[in-house]
Amino acid sequence: MAVQRRRHHYYHRLRRLLPFISAVSGALLILFALLSFLAPSPVDSDQIRHRHSLKVAEDDAAGVSAFRVPSGGGRSGRDLWNSRNSKFYYGCSNASNKFQKAEAVTHLNRYLAIATSGGLNQQRTGITDAVVAARILNATLVVPKLDQKSFWKDSSTFSEIFDVDWFISFLSKDVKIIKNLPRKGGKTLTPYTMRVPRKCSERCYQNRVLPVLLKRHAVQLTKFDYRLANKLDTDLQKLRCRVNYHALRFTDPILDMGKKLVHRMRRKGKHYIALHLRFEPDMLAFSGCYYGGGEKERKDLAAIRRRWKTLHISNPDKERRHGKCPLTPEEVGLMLRALGYGSDVHIYVASGEVYGGEETLAPLKALFPNFYSKETIATKEELEPFSSFSSRMAALDFIVCDESDVFVTNNNGNMAKILAGRRRYFGHKPTIRPNAKKLYRLFLSKSNMTWEAFASRVRTFQRGFMGEPNEVRPGRGEFHENPSTCICEASEAKAKKDSGPRKFGKGSDANKKDVVIDDQNVDEEPEWSEDYGEDQNELSERGIFNGTGLDYDGAISEDPELEEMLSD
Repeated sequence: MAVQRRRHHYYHRLRRLLPFISAVSGALLILFALLSFLAPSPVDSDQIRHRHSLKVAEDDAAGVSAFRVPSGGGRSGRDLWNSRNSKFYYGCSNASNKFQKAEAVTHLNRYLAIATSGGLNQQRTGITDAVVAARILNATLVVPKLDQKSFWKDSSTFSEIFDVDWFISFLSKDVKIIKNLPRKGGKTLTPYTMRVPRKCSERCYQNRVLPVLLKRHAVQLTKFDYRLANKLDTDLQKLRCRVNYHALRFTDPILDMGKKLVHRMRRKGKHYIALHLRFEPDMLAFSGCYYGGGEKERKDLAAIRRRWKTLHISNPDKERRHGKCPLTPEEVGLMLRALGYGSDVHIYVASGEVYGGEETLAPLKALFPNFYSKETIATKEELEPFSSFSSRMAALDFIVCDESDVFVTNNNGNMAKILAGRRRYFGHKPTIRPNAKKLYRLFLSKSNMTWEAFASRVRTFQRGFMGEPNEVRPGRGEFHENPSTCICEASEAKAKKDSGPRKFGKGSDANKKDVVIDDQNVDEEPEWSEDYGEDQNELSERGIFNGTGLDYDGAISEDPELEEMLSD
């Protein structure tokens, strides 16, 4: 009975305590919920810490930081200003003996006109491929029309950007080119307007365009960018190279101003790096990337993204993890310092408006104080003839980047592809493309390692992304970026190289370090289909990395075809 009374007593006490326990538990749950709501997400926390400006070579407030960037370049273990084995390779684009002269293959009453699309470098690919298309059709090419209605609203004609007489003369043995359609019966021929699919092959042109050309005698192909297959007959590929690397020469005013800019960079130091930064607001908006800027960044980029009604980004952080986003200016600077470039190196930056302005650029400038652009090394009066024309301003940047000792591209768009191919053709001058997929996680965890460990991993990740010979397997990637058909190896030098001492162990070859291991967006890059059936994720990648609307200064063409493809 005593036991029962004690149990009854404890039972009543517990019943009296239950409301108090419930109230305390509820209060704790509410407090926990508020803390969870107010705390940033793990991704945001990582990104915000990542965005914090680096204090170069200083101790942090809590003591001595393990991650301190040295003022010097450090040990890189390689020549910073030249590509390994570049002396064994050279550009070769002469036609073979079986490639007949234009006068022998050009048919009368066949005229091909071309309307290009996009900005300067996107149009350059169209002009190059237009010459080859005319050769496939055995037609006379009319000097291509440049896009004057897209985002850039640049009224420049072909002859105001390129030396048209040189263009016609240099290619006279390959393709007959005229400046305007001829007149017949007192009237200028009116061309039949049509469009070919992207990556149209030789057979595609012969099946789709030639029958119309035979009937109408004059055809104009519109939106002509990336309208020619990546893989063609060897002689046609070499013709592409003759057009792109020899026939397309800027006009004298552009060349003269470009040479002045290069000369001024050379006077500042023995070497200079040219950086195509690509961190403009519309570039970031289209890429669907997120950089830890909180609600303001999300609202800013979302407002720009509404320009494309069918473009939806569901997971912005995923784009960065997969290496599909430009690096931040600070990340670019850290990568270059890790590769061995010291704070005394001079950098020329080709860029439009940078998202975040000077605040975003400050960490890069802290790492590389010798920071220049065409606006800082030329007077406003000198740039005035070009400043109202985006393509002419782009041409100036093109020249300075092409002549640089090292070119760094922060994404693989049109200008990057054209310059990468050109620099391979003319001696494999170093061209650095960030391995963004591998570097992303490294940047997030840099505070947990020493500078030496960080720099070592950067150098490891960048193997295969430095513009070395044999970096990309022949035939892979865009031909304009990797013109492997037009790159020859010097036989005598190769024999000497192969017979020399081996430095990398038994069975090794010096070239093996140049071969891509993690190809990121090269070996696994999907080809365009002949129709427009890409899914949205693939198009998002191709839009950034293959120029389906993006070009110089991050501007995006108002291209209805882009809308059409996005909606597929």
